[in-house]
Amino acid sequence: MHKRSLVAPVLLTIILAALLLPAAASAQAPAYLTQWGLFGASPFDVAVDGSGNVYVAGNNGIQKFTSGGTYLTQWGTGGTGNGQFSVAYDVAVDGGGSVYVVDVGNYRIQVFTNSGTYLTQWGTQGSGNGQFDHPSGVAVDGSGNVYVADSWDNHRIQVYTVSGAYVTGWGTFGNGAGQLFYPDDVAVDGAGNVYVADSGNNRIQKFTSSGVYLTQWGSFGTGNGQFDYPRSVAVDGSGNVYVADTYNHRIQVYTVSGAYVAGWGTPGNGNGQFSFPGGVAVDGSGNVYVADTYNHRIQVFGSALVPTKSTTWGRIKALYR
Repeated sequence: MHKRSLVAPVLLTIILAALLLPAAASAQAPAYLTQWGLFGASPFDVAVDGSGNVYVAGNNGIQKFTSGGTYLTQWGTGGTGNGQFSVAYDVAVDGGGSVYVVDVGNYRIQVFTNSGTYLTQWGTQGSGNGQFDHPSGVAVDGSGNVYVADSWDNHRIQVYTVSGAYVTGWGTFGNGAGQLFYPDDVAVDGAGNVYVADSGNNRIQKFTSSGVYLTQWGSFGTGNGQFDYPRSVAVDGSGNVYVADTYNHRIQVYTVSGAYVAGWGTPGNGNGQFSFPGGVAVDGSGNVYVADTYNHRIQVFGSALVPTKSTTWGRIKALYR
């Protein structure tokens, strides 16, 4: 028997292991597209509507831009009246174009048209149903349910109708499954699953729309799949989960079950660098918008999460030869 008949399969196995396995496990960041600075505001969060308009929550108001960063309009001043804010901290847009804003210091959610006309509000300070202790995140699902991350001493998620009627809530203080410690943001996927940035526990928790615990991922640290205060969470149409890993100055991407996909960002003010990113959103085309808070800007990235190494059978054949 010729030696080649034994060696060749071994060599092919080694080549396949070296070339194919990394490609399945490794991905690179989306391409940097553009950025724009904000007029006198630190952007705390960002949201995108079905037409690609971008809404930015910062200081005591909302600013609206095109997807390319052209300024369109703004609304809000400091205060306690309708349309006024004590820090506009988080923003979400529903399928009809209504804009939901977390008015954190006034312990309420305010709702506007996409041009800034005031519609309604709900919430007071407290721990009862329909009350908040520093609400910090808001999301709306396809059925019109509004999810609010009710942080600080309440450590819970509350659910409302679009008009503010209380539906349900879940969460108690702690680090066990289904417990929360300073939940800072909430997102909902197309199937109605709810993702919570459980910031104090440095993890993402996943629930059904009624609050049944499903799974979790994350721990404190700087490695892939670890967090140092995950401030914001978003889900795209393909089911990728994006997390603003704030104190690590980066964005991380996961599958809906928590498998790490990709990440990008380092501390700094260059393109693709961040200074305490506070919000992340994804548009219908998969483009990623990041509220780069301490750099006072929005950065936009492309949609493709491309494997860092691709292999074809022609390449394997050539290397084998």
